[in-house]
Amino acid sequence: MTLAEARAAAARRLAEAGIDGAARDADRILAAVLGVEPGRLRVMDRDLTGDDLARLDRGLAARAARQPVAQIVGFRDFYAHRFRVTADTLDPRPETEVVVQAALDVPWASVLDLGTGSGAILISLLAARRGAAGVGTDISDAALAVARDNARRIGVTAEFRRADWYGGVVGRFGLIVSNPPYIALSEMAGLSPDVRDWEPHSALTDGSDGLTAYRAIAAGAADHLAPGGHLLVEIGQSQGDAVSSILAEAGAETRVMADLDGRDRVVWARFPA
Repeated sequence: MTLAEARAAAARRLAEAGIDGAARDADRILAAVLGVEPGRLRVMDRDLTGDDLARLDRGLAARAARQPVAQIVGFRDFYAHRFRVTADTLDPRPETEVVVQAALDVPWASVLDLGTGSGAILISLLAARRGAAGVGTDISDAALAVARDNARRIGVTAEFRRADWYGGVVGRFGLIVSNPPYIALSEMAGLSPDVRDWEPHSALTDGSDGLTAYRAIAAGAADHLAPGGHLLVEIGQSQGDAVSSILAEAGAETRVMADLDGRDRVVWARFPA
């Protein structure tokens, strides 16, 4: 089978399975099989081997079962780097890049990432601000293993430790960041199966109202921020007022920041020195 035939057949198979963006996803899977970037498929001319076709078939079957493409190919491009992802981590999403950009717009020399997952936020920050120090915490040993591997491959030095939010974390930081589980339990059933059935539930929902993590983060922020330090948390698009109120009640000045689509995405906070 030629490459052009394989591309067309793969896109058709995913479209028939009801996958939105079928051609795009098919190209990402095929490109990973061939070890090239998706854009190269348009200009390549070759036949696929039997092994290529078998691997493509497995990848397409997984996508038809709604497994996320990032888990199938094993990586996601985020901000300026390529991150390994697994079923033990959230798939880093483009909207989370707003957290990184907002963090790079304020001064800090040390950063604490609460619930680091794949390490995408922390590693992106440390790669962009060389010489800064960083700590990432997570309750998942499997996620921490992925984060450590990402840091090693990208060439960033960071400390990763198992912790429930601030548990066991000592010292103060110029910046605290977090993309915590913010989906309410009542909203889980409405998620796409790509997310609900494949990504770790502990990273998606608190099993309650979606605000539990923010209460924990707010409660310990003042004790872990250096004087004049900044806090940035990702939020769901309807949570701006609620999260701002939680942080304000803890004594912080707050501001809600939007993503590129104009949706509330980040709450910035700073506590009095």
